[in-house]
Amino acid sequence: MHRTQRRMTLLATTAAATAALVTGGLLTAVSAQAAAGCRVAYSVASQWPGGFTGNVTVTNLGDPVSGWTLRWSYGAGQQVSQAWGATATQSGAQVSATNVDYNGALATNGSASFGFNASWNNSSNPDPTSFTLNNVACTGGTTTPTTPATPTTPGTPNTSGTPGAPTTPPIPSDPPPSVPPPTGLVGWATQNGGTTGGGGAPTTTVSNASALTSALNATGAAVIRVSGTISCSGMLRVRSNKTILGNSGATIVGCGLNVSGDRNVIIRNLTFRDWNDDAINVQESATNVWIDHNTFSNGYDGAVDIKRGSDFVTVSWNRVFNHDKTMLLGHSDDNGAQDTGHLRVTYHHNWFDGSRQRNPRVRFGNPVHVYNNYYRANGGYGVASTENAGVLVEGNYFENVNDTYHLGEADSGPGRLVARNNHFVNSPAGQTGGSVASIPYSYQLDTASTVKSIVTGGAGAGRITV
Repeated sequence: MHRTQRRMTLLATTAAATAALVTGGLLTAVSAQAAAGCRVAYSVASQWPGGFTGNVTVTNLGDPVSGWTLRWSYGAGQQVSQAWGATATQSGAQVSATNVDYNGALATNGSASFGFNASWNNSSNPDPTSFTLNNVACTGGTTTPTTPATPTTPGTPNTSGTPGAPTTPPIPSDPPPSVPPPTGLVGWATQNGGTTGGGGAPTTTVSNASALTSALNATGAAVIRVSGTISCSGMLRVRSNKTILGNSGATIVGCGLNVSGDRNVIIRNLTFRDWNDDAINVQESATNVWIDHNTFSNGYDGAVDIKRGSDFVTVSWNRVFNHDKTMLLGHSDDNGAQDTGHLRVTYHHNWFDGSRQRNPRVRFGNPVHVYNNYYRANGGYGVASTENAGVLVEGNYFENVNDTYHLGEADSGPGRLVARNNHFVNSPAGQTGGSVASIPYSYQLDTASTVKSIVTGGAGAGRITV
């Protein structure tokens, strides 16, 4: 896999070339007569035949802006297909990436990061050579516009980690609780070529167990919409390149979904209850799975279990309540030969609502990233790092949790755990020890004290439009 990562600071243009230009409603203006300038870091995080994942960090060097559009052009026919942390469109060679609701405010020296998937022609994938922020060239310096622009209200600094950064990336400002939470893909599922599910494949709507089983097990890419309540039993096999989306109120009762050895699967906006095995099981070296905005309650075993060498998974914005064994990562102590070097998972903005234990319980995976989750009254424990795993527990909100996080669990030996910037209400700081590998992707970290309001306002099924 080809991989490049370099920081480009584009140099020296004239003041006339960098004046703020008003165009077609796409410009978010900078302050009148204010200094304007920017710097861009562009990198190819991973590349494969026909596609690649890019990461971009833009730093505002001028006066504050309350919204931004970054533009660049490709020279070899690359086409952006999906973005997270920004809304991206492309016209011909030119790409326009506009902030999403939570990262639009850029103070002086404030940064925002986003990522995207794109296609290329397998012969050449040159990096862009120039960028503009709100139609001002990014030169690594500042100029003063010669034409007054519309004033804006100074924003709040908003910085984020840079791809490949150490495990202490800058902490961005959080969106206010009244702002809807972001729903884009972040975390480990953006790596290894990214996770697109069925992409733009035809949509099939299912409303009974037989139709659901057939659609999930079919070969080829597909978008599967679940309608109504489907009752079933056992585990339904999910094949590669599938997006499973719940329509409003969609519920799966009695059974679960099994992603076994397949890749590129998205499961979103479903309610699972009363399952008789696991609700979602990811196993046998399955890769690139995104489990997002689901609700789980009253099942037999795990709500989301990930095991047997699976990798590159993001578990985000889910709610678990009235349930015991929540999220297991690595199924047994004697499976290190298959699991070591894998089981890389991101858990963020989940609502562990009285769920008793395994929130998550981790074996072998390193780094496992547990950030910006809300823990409420978990009777057993929050996070356990075991069997030499490496877990970063960051920016979470713990309320009425007696055992927030610890090393080792039952017969499992200790792992490593680094905790930072967490918020505790009637809950003690937990046990830490050792070091954790660095996080390779960009992410926005909400201030821990605001996580409860953000997560309870956005986690679970029915909180997104699909």
